[in-house]
Amino acid sequence: MKKLLIKGGRVVDTNSGEEKNLDILISGDVIEDIGENLKSEGANVVDAQGMYVFPGLIDAHAHLREPGFEYKEDIETGSKAAIHGGVTTLFAMPNTDPPVDSRSLVEYIRKRGKEVGLVDIYPVGAITKRREGNELAEIGDMSEGGAIGFSDDGEWVHNSNVMRRALEYSKYFDTVIISHAEDKTLSFGVVHESFISYEKGLEGYPAAAEEVAVFRDVKLAEITGGRLHIAHLSSSGSVDIIRQAKKEGVKVTAEVTPNHLVLSQENISLFDPMYKINPPIRTEAHRRGLIKGLLEGTIDIISTDHAPHNWYEKTTDFNSAPWGMVSLDFYFSLLYTELVLKGEIPLHILLKATTESPARIFSLTDRGSLLPGKRADIAIFDPNVEYVLTENFILSKSKNTPFMGKKLRGKFRKVVSGGKIINVEEFER
Repeated sequence: MKKLLIKGGRVVDTNSGEEKNLDILISGDVIEDIGENLKSEGANVVDAQGMYVFPGLIDAHAHLREPGFEYKEDIETGSKAAIHGGVTTLFAMPNTDPPVDSRSLVEYIRKRGKEVGLVDIYPVGAITKRREGNELAEIGDMSEGGAIGFSDDGEWVHNSNVMRRALEYSKYFDTVIISHAEDKTLSFGVVHESFISYEKGLEGYPAAAEEVAVFRDVKLAEITGGRLHIAHLSSSGSVDIIRQAKKEGVKVTAEVTPNHLVLSQENISLFDPMYKINPPIRTEAHRRGLIKGLLEGTIDIISTDHAPHNWYEKTTDFNSAPWGMVSLDFYFSLLYTELVLKGEIPLHILLKATTESPARIFSLTDRGSLLPGKRADIAIFDPNVEYVLTENFILSKSKNTPFMGKKLRGKFRKVVSGGKIINVEEFER
């Protein structure tokens, strides 16, 4: 089997932030060695000088829309967008049609991902049948079929007893329950509730709608001992609740999206439906609280919540437009441009939150780092290139993003996915 040798790239230590120029030797689909001045006779050599060499990114929250909404996205186009953005492991959320609430659908998504053959796709199964919040789905059966975790994403499990049982069951199958924390008796608005929303005449969606749900789910995790993961945090108050819960030993982790780390209500147009996401973009104070939570480790991971919608669905009035925006193709570049280069987050923290931490939380022990013996998932990132985000650049089937026209710094040149090297730039032609 021919080997692959990546020469001279900058490797980042996710704990210390130290950077070293190192070589990485790959044999088949496994990293064989990492060090200085490595040699391997007959190996294919990739010159990575002047570029970063990262573990393949892990996106633990994306909507691939298949089955049922393939006009927005499908597993093939979502896989291409993922590779374009340096992602080699991708979690597919279950709010499809039909919802992924059975082993057969879990196995279908795994099979389709392997057929496309670009990234490793893990389905997230629904917590409850049809995502209706009333009756538990077959968590054990779906776990055995390949589900990486369980969520009713788009819906909060409003019945506390059902959520308690889900957390209890999860212990038997060593899996994670992912909460879309939103009390819908409070969240009937379309933008963050604030003076600005009142001024614009738009119905408010208060931070308390998230915080109430986070608090309940944390208490249920505490009494059950189950592993709870809170999706797409948007509120500094939620960060406070999780920080305290972690101090008390509750098995809770959390994620934040690039959108909530970069945007605040003060710097967006509340009349542009491209900015409509759930949970909504909140104030600068909330954004600062999320940054703090990420820096201190209260927030563990960054996930895209990639949510494709057709152009005609998003080019309507703000109230009628669906929630969500795409970002798989460019989210790391966006975070590098807006947070790392501006000094808000160091590169090693960003890298840890997109590789090592999701691997740890979801027990993907074979990936998330560049250590020998790990799966050969590697992303080569050129920090020197600048580009303007255009529709042609985005490989996702949908183009719904407010970042169109933005100048970004840094782009992935090559990606190794399970030992297979992919020239990312060929996708752009």
